[in-house]
Amino acid sequence: MTDMNVPDTLLAAREAVATKQISAVELTRATLARIEKNDPTIKAFNSLAVERALQQAALVDDGQRTGPLAGVPIALKDNLCTNWGTTTCSSKMLANFRAPYDAHVVQKLEQAGAVFLGKTNLDEFAMGSSTENSAFGATRNPWDTARVPGGSSGGSAAAVAAGLCCGAIGSDTGGSIRQPAALCGVVGLKPTYGLVSRWGLVAFASSLDQIGPLTWTVSDCAALLNVLVGPDRRDSTCIDQPAPDYLAQLNQPIKGLRLGVAKEFSAAQGIDPRVQAAVNQAIQQYQAMGAELVDISLPHTDYGIAAYYVIAPCEASSNLARYDGVHFGHRTAHAVDDIVELFSRSRAEGFGEEVKRRIMIGTYALSSGYYDAYYNRALKVRRLIKQDFDQAFGRCDAIICPTSPTPAFAIGERTSDPLSMYLADTFTVTCNIAGICGISLPCGFTDGPRPLPIGLQLLGPAFGESTILRAARMYEQATDWHRRRPAGQSQVAREG
Repeated sequence: MTDMNVPDTLLAAREAVATKQISAVELTRATLARIEKNDPTIKAFNSLAVERALQQAALVDDGQRTGPLAGVPIALKDNLCTNWGTTTCSSKMLANFRAPYDAHVVQKLEQAGAVFLGKTNLDEFAMGSSTENSAFGATRNPWDTARVPGGSSGGSAAAVAAGLCCGAIGSDTGGSIRQPAALCGVVGLKPTYGLVSRWGLVAFASSLDQIGPLTWTVSDCAALLNVLVGPDRRDSTCIDQPAPDYLAQLNQPIKGLRLGVAKEFSAAQGIDPRVQAAVNQAIQQYQAMGAELVDISLPHTDYGIAAYYVIAPCEASSNLARYDGVHFGHRTAHAVDDIVELFSRSRAEGFGEEVKRRIMIGTYALSSGYYDAYYNRALKVRRLIKQDFDQAFGRCDAIICPTSPTPAFAIGERTSDPLSMYLADTFTVTCNIAGICGISLPCGFTDGPRPLPIGLQLLGPAFGESTILRAARMYEQATDWHRRRPAGQSQVAREG
């Protein structure tokens, strides 16, 4: 079987292995060969688990490993703990850290028969929107390697887009699954807070973080989500109730689908006209399929970025306090006079500039005399944003908007201007603040010799994953954006 005939979608790969069109070992070897050929340019992976992956695949072929993902090659974001390899969070602070256990979602994927290829690059400790903040170098966008893949799950999104895996796992704190999915032309879903266990995810902002899938198609996304969800007593925020079979419900069209169009999103500053045009065409496509457009208002949207960049750094300041060179993390080799200097030197050497910036912002906002002025006020805004969504979902089934205000921007274009980088999350942060679910899927491409993907976002109410997946599938079935591939890859997706 030639490389061009090896399936790159999850369900197609699962079917090919199950029906013995290709063995799990052959599929794994072919995928690893793609990585060897293409990843030196893309730099999606921080580390590979070649021998382990081949051993896992061999057990599938022998019938000793079964499950809904048996033999499917999967990539893991490098902030998920595994009891094999390193878990670095793309930081010098954890460059040699070996976790003593597997994260809950890793355990679930293992039980489902997935083959783990390795760990993907990210913005250090998931703090960023471009995957340029990694201590191990920037990941590049497979559609144009002079551009960013988005972040912080840029390595996972780029790995899927480059055909280096059949699905990947990311984490989303303010858009870190959906924004890179949009910039890389793949599907990415941020689940409702509490639907997927965070146990074993290295924390950035604990009240905002969620783990979710990145795939080529909505069907693949639903299949992967089926494996990730479920109760976990080790995460007190994870709900203890059975989840529906998202894949089984997926192809049931939503009759009378009500799509909310928020005037605040339509009037947001900084939207690239090409993005707005593609989203408008997607809205027209939904209308042609019988969806009803509902004008809604989310009046506190403009405060989302400000509230997020208080809440998230405050939680990061607390979570990252443990990395001091004594309890966890890099320890300076310099001679020091006291414990304070040891902490200071270790943290200065171990953390990158963006992580330091956010720790300092959070520490300041939590300090005496400023707590009420910043953190407390941001929490009040958070409640207002949640109320806005609650009221909107009383009138509509899902909210439609862009995922990213622009297509992928050039590497280095925004690194000297943190504010412009933060504004890349304009359409995504409020989803995390409110704890609801959201999905990004491709809805168009820019013109030119190197077309860039454009992402469409659907936001749903808490635990409304089935609704947004079904709505996304309706659009996907009516279009062929998900079938396009970067240069050098097969242009026809093979759907299961």
